[in-house]
Amino acid sequence: MSPRQWRSVLGCLTAFGVLLAIVFGFAWVFLGNSGYWPGSSMTTAWATPRDDQAPEDSVHRAWRVDDVLVRARYDEVTGFDAGSGQKRWAYTAPLRTAFCAASTTADGSRVLLAYGAAKEGQEGCGTVVALDLADGRELWHTALAPASEAFSGGNGPLDPEASSGGDGALAVGNGLGVILDGGTGRTARAIRALDLRTGSPRWTATVPKGCVPGPIASAAKQVVAVLACGKEMKLAAFDPADGEERWTTPLDARSGVLTDASVTITATEPMVLRVDEGDRGIEAFLTFGPDGRPGAALQVTGADYGSIGTDVAVSDGRLFAFTNGGESGFLAAFDLTTGHELWKEGLDGSPFSADRGLHAEAGRVMFVNNSRHGDSLYVFDAATGDEKEHRDFRDDTEEVDDLLPYEDRIIAVRSGSYNEPFTGYERW
Repeated sequence: MSPRQWRSVLGCLTAFGVLLAIVFGFAWVFLGNSGYWPGSSMTTAWATPRDDQAPEDSVHRAWRVDDVLVRARYDEVTGFDAGSGQKRWAYTAPLRTAFCAASTTADGSRVLLAYGAAKEGQEGCGTVVALDLADGRELWHTALAPASEAFSGGNGPLDPEASSGGDGALAVGNGLGVILDGGTGRTARAIRALDLRTGSPRWTATVPKGCVPGPIASAAKQVVAVLACGKEMKLAAFDPADGEERWTTPLDARSGVLTDASVTITATEPMVLRVDEGDRGIEAFLTFGPDGRPGAALQVTGADYGSIGTDVAVSDGRLFAFTNGGESGFLAAFDLTTGHELWKEGLDGSPFSADRGLHAEAGRVMFVNNSRHGDSLYVFDAATGDEKEHRDFRDDTEEVDDLLPYEDRIIAVRSGSYNEPFTGYERW
């Protein structure tokens, strides 16, 4: 081929390359954030039917056990196939009752739920039931004292339709079902443990004299409870074998935490509590070792990182949270041993945009970012903050409470009315 012919071919190839670049450039402008760009998108694989009759203030809880997704609302617990979204089973509250409490986690495939009269003015949570999430089978049930205050988590009687869902009233772990039993007055409260498989009584905890138990949780090798001791809040641990007290420690040994503070058990491995005394006192995440020794205190409002939002996740000794540093929003990671910020990444969108579905597991942290360009999935390395994945959703994700990895898909979890409880998304 002559030089003249080579120049002609080279010119044609160059023109074609420029044209191709222009076409791809225009395609990226129109499709880049739409969920239609191959290799960087998320498409909807399946969705469960919308919940058009679930009151916003009813009990909501979600679990995944192997290939079963389970949703609990005020009137029914439903299992769905994690691969297809098809309904597998349903467990319905008895006539004229409503679910008013549920354990936050499962022990194997077993959880605890409580139900009681659904009408206002009648007795509240009066029955606890153990449920196998694999097939929706009731394993056993037991009665509670009527009109129990225990399910309030320390803040008064629980309305069966209260949005708290009785957080801290039921716990499972170590083969036990643990119940915060209330009777008719605060002084009658007790922590009872039953065999989670059979419902046989195991023990009633020996609570320190002058203390009343509040929210409970089951850690790997002990049962823990927040206690109201006189005017001060404390944390205690009990032996799962016999309920004997192992240790009790003040939430704040220096200045104390008053009993009208809001205290939530955020995580058990490691032990993390969120404590809020309002304008007059502490507002922080407090950590404790397995022996009750106080660890780092992570202030909700800090000089360096701004303010921490309510949506947090704990994994691998770190707390992950959305923070607001002035006009900017970030995802930040904090070391729970020292309380120091490890890394932070800027966000596109409102700093505390609700319903991001923050989830941390197996060295990764993920969430949905809602911005003016659409909804996107972000995945970061939990240790370094390096971005591992950024994909745009083709469809509106709506409100997301949590994200659950399952095989090669991501499952969005939602609560409340007019939402799909679960949606399975796949990479495209």
